[in-house]
Amino acid sequence: MSWVPSLSLHSLRRAALPAIALGIVALQPVIAVPLARAQDDKMTPIAIPAQPDAIPLKTGPLPGAKNEESWHSQYGSVFARNVTEATLTPFLPDPAKANGTAVVVTPGGGFRTLSMENEGWDVARALAAKGVAAFVLKYRLNQTPADMPAFERSMAEMFSGVARRPRMDPERAMEDIAPQIADARAAFALIRSRAAEWHIDPQRIGMVGFSAGAMLTLATALKGQDAKPAFIGDIYGPLSPVTVPTDAPPMFVALAADDPFFANGGFGLIDSWKKAGKPVEFHLYEQGGHGFGMYQKSTTSTGWFDAFTRWMDMHGWLKPRG
Repeated sequence: MSWVPSLSLHSLRRAALPAIALGIVALQPVIAVPLARAQDDKMTPIAIPAQPDAIPLKTGPLPGAKNEESWHSQYGSVFARNVTEATLTPFLPDPAKANGTAVVVTPGGGFRTLSMENEGWDVARALAAKGVAAFVLKYRLNQTPADMPAFERSMAEMFSGVARRPRMDPERAMEDIAPQIADARAAFALIRSRAAEWHIDPQRIGMVGFSAGAMLTLATALKGQDAKPAFIGDIYGPLSPVTVPTDAPPMFVALAADDPFFANGGFGLIDSWKKAGKPVEFHLYEQGGHGFGMYQKSTTSTGWFDAFTRWMDMHGWLKPRG
């Protein structure tokens, strides 16, 4: 099936990038969606799905938040917004396959929504099939209007004013997501506290994130204090240069060359890691747009997950712990 870029207002609204994404201004992703999905690009409110395995992280309610958590469907997937209490949902592998490695999975959505299925649950299930214990982090989000029409208008307004937003430096951007970094730290602490129960090596806990989730993943590695991920995956996230600490972990990066937000600002993050002498693998796919996640597209960007797990295997993280 052929794929075409959807330029409708609904497709522009799929998920906003962070308003201060490491110096890149916030935009609505223009995503190449399959023709079969052209009619389900409308945001439709849904009941909050049952999440019986979700574990509260007890980082507290988001300060000043008034609107309650709500969910909607779009593109055959589901999204959360107005998350005020962070949770972590385990996806544990078959004990016969478990290799002792764990990954915190961090969906994107501009810190305004979370792509819980395409960039969360689907990724976690695929990792568990590889013997990796995966944990989907539902982190706290910036507040958006409670009702859907007002939310859609707010997203359209943000898009219309994006060209006027100034660039901001990475350090300031990370300061502005302090609550989300706290959620990530709590996730790592919880996994380590139950590592024996979940058959996880506390030294083999990595993190992979998408778009805003990639920004949070990077921030956790750089500013997460005791989190200290063993490795990180940055999937179509901002690539501004950063100061790399001496204990920076190996990093995997995947981006499409036609990503409208992060493909034309240089690859400073890659250069920063290389100059610091830290392991980094970078996949620049010719096509894929932004937000491809686990959607099965005809572009080679669909192969990012296989490349990521091959990279993990190269480093020994898919082999049983010694």
